[in-house]
Amino acid sequence: MLAGKHILLIIGGGIAAFKSLDLIRRLRERGAKITPVLTRAGEEFVTPLSVSALAGEKIYRDLFDLTDEAEMGHIELSRAADLVVVAPATADLMAKMAGGIANDLASTVLMATDKRVLIAPAMNVRMWDHPATQRNLVTLHSDGIRMVGPNKGDMACGEYGPGRMSEPLEIVAAIETTLGKGPLTGKHILVTSGPTHEPIDPVRYIANRSSGAQGTAIARALLDLGASVTFVTGPADTPPPKEAQVIRVQTAQQMYDATLNGLPADAAIFAAAVADWRVTDVSDNKIKKDGSGALPVLNFAENPDILAEVSKLTKNRPRLVIGFAAETDNVLENATAKRHRKGCDWIIANDIRPDTGIMGGAENDVTLITDQGPEDWPRMDKTAVARQLADRIAQVLNA
Repeated sequence: MLAGKHILLIIGGGIAAFKSLDLIRRLRERGAKITPVLTRAGEEFVTPLSVSALAGEKIYRDLFDLTDEAEMGHIELSRAADLVVVAPATADLMAKMAGGIANDLASTVLMATDKRVLIAPAMNVRMWDHPATQRNLVTLHSDGIRMVGPNKGDMACGEYGPGRMSEPLEIVAAIETTLGKGPLTGKHILVTSGPTHEPIDPVRYIANRSSGAQGTAIARALLDLGASVTFVTGPADTPPPKEAQVIRVQTAQQMYDATLNGLPADAAIFAAAVADWRVTDVSDNKIKKDGSGALPVLNFAENPDILAEVSKLTKNRPRLVIGFAAETDNVLENATAKRHRKGCDWIIANDIRPDTGIMGGAENDVTLITDQGPEDWPRMDKTAVARQLADRIAQVLNA
């Protein structure tokens, strides 16, 4: 699959850089051509000579190299390859990518490329968990950057947790998926995400506390496996993935209409936090206090039940319909009852009590409920949840 493919490998500065040497060897065994870019920090862990010898190619290190830049080196490097791989991708490199900083050869190449980019993060667990890194991850995912790892394990510093760079063969597999056909290639999947806003008057609305982070991560994971994704999103905080067909909506009725128009699909995942009710008599003008102490009267009606409506379709029903159950009490009981009531195939239950930090946070703690019963997943970041879910969907759709 990799024979004749040209990969630009950027090696960041971290103890995991030693794995990049084995990665080069594994890729060359499969017939790939490797052009290495070694950062100054990377040189502290692997030598230019060893990288160049294994790659069998000239190594690039300096942005202001007279010979290379006379030939517009950073532009040529960024566009001559089939894929740009960053391994290890340090917290510093990821921050530069997210912030659009181009102050050395590696970051300039990443800014100038028009090719797909795959990163293999590697850093201390506390750096990985830092809010800045998690914010950068959201940005990188929305920019279409693909990611493999990091894995959990013992760190060189003696700590334990997520932050270990994926093993070379794991990265090779991710490269093959990115350049070849992923397990969801040819599949169309619809994802709803974010909150809905139900207007009361021109300045007020009813909404749910949803950032859209989990729905966006799911869409990103499906895209990474080769799926074609229709992404129906309310006014979320998290930017949608650029490679998806993005349909922006405000209200539940608009989301319902967009969902039906987005069918047929092989699978549909309803991660949106849809408002259950809407105000029937929306005021054209801002409602004001009149000084009498009288409270405004709002009349409500139920919004369309998008999950239930799609689950009971006889025509264009997706093969796999997946809902979410955000619960504050009796999580498993309520989520299981919701699955039966709605008629969907799977329900992903999560406890969203305020003390969990789930709603609007970077992590999720979910239980997958199918006709086989509940399956508890460990608490992990929303990207990891999305990947695990995408893998399960691929298994079912390819069965």
